[in-house]
This record gives sequence, C-alpha cells and structure tokens, in this order.
Amino acid sequence: MNGPRELSAFAWPGLTLILQPAEPPVQPDREEARRWAVEELSKREYRDAEPGWLAELWRQFLDWLQSLGDGQATAEGTATAPLIGIGIAVLLGVAIILARPRLNTRRQPPKEVFDADDAVTAAVYRRQAAAAAARGDWPAAVVDQFRALVRSAEDRAVLEPQPGRTADEAAEQLSRAFPTAAGKLADAARVFDAVRYGSSSADAADHASMADLDSALASLPPSYADTASAGFVVPK
Repeated sequence: MNGPRELSAFAWPGLTLILQPAEPPVQPDREEARRWAVEELSKREYRDAEPGWLAELWRQFLDWLQSLGDGQATAEGTATAPLIGIGIAVLLGVAIILARPRLNTRRQPPKEVFDADDAVTAAVYRRQAAAAAARGDWPAAVVDQFRALVRSAEDRAVLEPQPGRTADEAAEQLSRAFPTAAGKLADAARVFDAVRYGSSSADAADHASMADLDSALASLPPSYADTASAGFVVPK
C-alpha cells in the first residue's frame, strides 16, 4: 500500500498538512492511518506551539491510535478507517489554528528602537521630529522623538549604546536612572511600539508628551543607585 508521500500537501507558513489523496485515491487501514497521524503530530512545529491542554489531548489521541494497532485487524476495524481519517484531519486542523498565531509571534522581528548601523545623534532626531510635526506627520514625529530621547541618554553616557535595545528595555533602564519619570517612560515606549511596529497612529498630543519628556530628562541628573542593572554607564 502506498504511503503518505503520494498524498497532496497544502503548504501553510511554517506547517504542512496532508489534505486529500492524490489520484488514485489512497484508503489507509488502521495501522497506516495511525502511523501517519503519529508522524505528523510528532513534528517540531506542533510540539513547540502546543498549549498544555492540547498536549494532553494529543497524548490521549495517540494512545487511542496505538490501541487500534494492538491485536489483529477485524472487519469492524477496517470499517472505522474513514472515521480515523476524519479524526486525524479535525485534530490537525485544530492544531494549525492554535499553532499558527504562536509561531507567527515568534517570527516577529525584535521591536528595536534604532535601525541597524544607526549613528544618528539626538540633535538630528529632534530636528527630524520637529520637521515631521510641522507637516503633520505625527507617527514619524513620535518615532523620531522617542529615538532622540534614548540617543540623548546614550550621548550623555547614562545608557551604554546597545544594538537591538527595544523600547521597553530602554524605558525600564531609563526608569532606574530617572525614577520620577518611570510612568511617562513606560507610556512613551508603548506609544513608540504601537506606532512603529503596530497599526496605531499618533496625534499632536502624543508628540507633545514625548517632546516634553525628552526635554525633562535632559535637565534631570541621573541616579545610579541600581549599579547592577545592565545597560547603564556607571561613573567610576
């Protein structure tokens, strides 16, 4: 009897699902259906994405399939082969629905503040933010204003330049250096991520709040009480 290699396959990003037999149709018996299901559900994509309850469901399903392979085939067992195939298709469909969002989340790029090899100064970012605000491009103004805020901390040697630093990381580290501004820093990071990496827009109030925060931090002396925090440039 032909194996699953002769089945038509449907490609989904990160996953492959056997949907229907190619011509001529393949009618698996109990043992072959069980083997196909075990092989499919053992793929790493499903193991990595499975929630806890789905893992338990899979274990029970595989135990059931294993029980079908015990003993000799019977006429009744042969008659249940189509039901086994339907059960496999339903379980794989549920697995794909649950696994795909989790796998897509893992593929999302890090939400970095700066682009790769970015050497723009805080002053330049501030000018870019002001120019964007003047033409009413509030999303661009917000993004450049937040970058100015973080780059200013690096230029002042409050934060070490760190490739790949995210907005949340920058806000958390700066909150330790400027504890009185912790709440506003967290809000600024959320706005930056929502605009830069999400589908949210921004308005004049968002830019004004971030510009005020940038100005306030520039006049505040940093605190180095938490010298163990990564990302700080601690004076000798």
